[in-house]
Amino acid sequence: MSYVQNPYTYRRRETVEVGFGIIKLGGKNPIRVESMTTTDTMDTAATVEQCRRLYEAGCEIIRITAPSMKEAENLGEISKRLRAMGIHTPLVADIHFTPNAALKAVEFVESVRINPGNYADRKKFVVREYTDSEYEAELERVHQQFKPLVLKCKEYGRSMRIGTNHGSLSDRIMNRYGDTPLGMVESALEFARICELYGYYDFIFSMKSSNPLVMIQAYRLLVEKADKELKHKYPLHLGVTEAGNGEEGRVKSAIGIGALLEDGLGDTIRVSLTEDPVNEVHFGFELVKKYNDQLWITAETIGNFARQFVTPKPEEPPFNPFEFNRRVSQKIVVGNLEMGGDAVPRVELEVKEALSNVEKVRDEIIFSAKPFLADGAKSEFTSITTDFIDEVKAVQQALAEKFVSPILSVSVSDMLTAQALVNSVDKIRLNIKRGDAPFDTGGIKHLVGKAAIEFSFVKDEESDTAIAEILTRIAEKCKAAGLEKAMFSIQAKEIVFPYRRLAQAFKAAGITYPILLRYDATWIKPSQNPQAKIPDSTTDVATLCKVAVQLGALLCDGIGDAVALRSNLSRGDELNLLYNILQATRYRMTKTEFISCPSCGRTLFDLEEVTAKIKARTAHLKGLKIGIMGCIVNGPGEMADADFGYVGTGVGQISLYVGKEVVHRNIPESEAVDRLIELIKAHGKWQEPEVSSEAELQS
Repeated sequence: MSYVQNPYTYRRRETVEVGFGIIKLGGKNPIRVESMTTTDTMDTAATVEQCRRLYEAGCEIIRITAPSMKEAENLGEISKRLRAMGIHTPLVADIHFTPNAALKAVEFVESVRINPGNYADRKKFVVREYTDSEYEAELERVHQQFKPLVLKCKEYGRSMRIGTNHGSLSDRIMNRYGDTPLGMVESALEFARICELYGYYDFIFSMKSSNPLVMIQAYRLLVEKADKELKHKYPLHLGVTEAGNGEEGRVKSAIGIGALLEDGLGDTIRVSLTEDPVNEVHFGFELVKKYNDQLWITAETIGNFARQFVTPKPEEPPFNPFEFNRRVSQKIVVGNLEMGGDAVPRVELEVKEALSNVEKVRDEIIFSAKPFLADGAKSEFTSITTDFIDEVKAVQQALAEKFVSPILSVSVSDMLTAQALVNSVDKIRLNIKRGDAPFDTGGIKHLVGKAAIEFSFVKDEESDTAIAEILTRIAEKCKAAGLEKAMFSIQAKEIVFPYRRLAQAFKAAGITYPILLRYDATWIKPSQNPQAKIPDSTTDVATLCKVAVQLGALLCDGIGDAVALRSNLSRGDELNLLYNILQATRYRMTKTEFISCPSCGRTLFDLEEVTAKIKARTAHLKGLKIGIMGCIVNGPGEMADADFGYVGTGVGQISLYVGKEVVHRNIPESEAVDRLIELIKAHGKWQEPEVSSEAELQS
């Protein structure tokens, strides 16, 4: 069942090499970073200029839309001008609905991307049952439509991407397999089989969705099925489509792409942002740096480099890689909040102020915990570190003077201190290091009390297996001692594999205590690329990238009952980052979810400007999902996951959707945002924005 040989160690999947002009994908090549132009393909000067800017940003593959024959023809002129400028970056024609445009584009570009959901089909959202003979007849029709492109790509030495999108599966696939990762995979394999039938092997795959969980499951399932069935292991292009913009878009992309990179999957990536495409490139390089660095031998990477040549023992993951299921854990109560079981993952931040300044510590705790705020982005457990009971009492007294009692967690390194505090605080973190005296059942019995106890192993040189075994033995002693309010965590620079190993050990031992995902990001150096800065944000992009990958990958595996972060970010940025991660992984919806495409030459309005307008009017609508699409290629399908949709249908014309259903067609763009708000109100989803400030919360 496993999609990788061993899910507890990094080993990049080795594929065949596929040529893209002057570069190659797969094999031992670096993971490439690509983007797509947003200009009108018929505006040659503007498209060439944007390609030049992408080239100067380091973009390794540039995709350009070709929605009809005229755009496909103009790719020749665009390529000619770029080559005359000394820019030989491979160009990819993006094709939807128009096989004739694909056949023409092959003459001018290095590669062509086709969407198997609409290359030979026009989606009608028709429900019908296919007999086996009818289904085979449909496949033969697809075969005849696709065959000429396969033969022409082979003749011209061009490569191809078979790029499935969750939002544009054909009616044939939808009726046989449903709107599922399996449907996405089968859609691609239908076309791959035709390629191999004609001895054409220069193709790659992609499995994109606006939902990172669906996207991750689809890629894993593709690898599991395709690597067994097809003649070769083909490279993968990774991406979360319609990710949005700003911090939210980057977090969503980092989680989806990063989780798969951690698995060793992926040979080229595209970060889809509703921004200047150059921004996609800079963030893309932040994402792939860690994995590409392992291709080079240095003092820091020699261990990982050597492991690439060691075949790990096959093992199964502690989760179903093809279907999301949250790890089963027992519910406990921490303070007045439930944790584990079906409770949402809780959020913990750590006090940065020195405990010697009690007033500043108190104010920081109040700012983080927001005790006057019933809901929203706040630290639900707030942690201080000390082995001195008097310091804990001083902080508690300072909070009492302000008539607040947020859930306080105390991090200690001594068992006796933990035992002394067990009935005085809501949560205690007991840090465990190599060489510490082993815990016995008798000592653990003295931890039974008011406080929930977090047993947290601080990793140094220990193996992940050894750490998992130690924590499992402690968990078994907790059960024997009658300690119900316990949780477990690991502190390390890289946490994906240690936590997977812990989940595996707990599963094997029948341990259901909650797992807290703890990550210390203070070691991360700020990004040295000023162009990678996130627009309208103070969050460091390197920290965002690393934290989102490490925490997000585990949450998508179903592992984690709480998340805890220590970093060099501001307190507000830490909260935004953690809640963005929880929202992107679909655990907690604390604000509006925007599913917005990155724009391309098919878009007939200013997508960045419209997205900003809609966000400004609707960002306060907690839990509401709004799709903003430049055209109908993926619009209705991707918006099946959205409550309301805004889709461009022509020059100056917009259609509005409720779910998949269009309710207002071709309305003037000048009226569309107001009409969208009216639609939200008509369906009872509108709330007036609250007026509040941090000063009011702390007064």
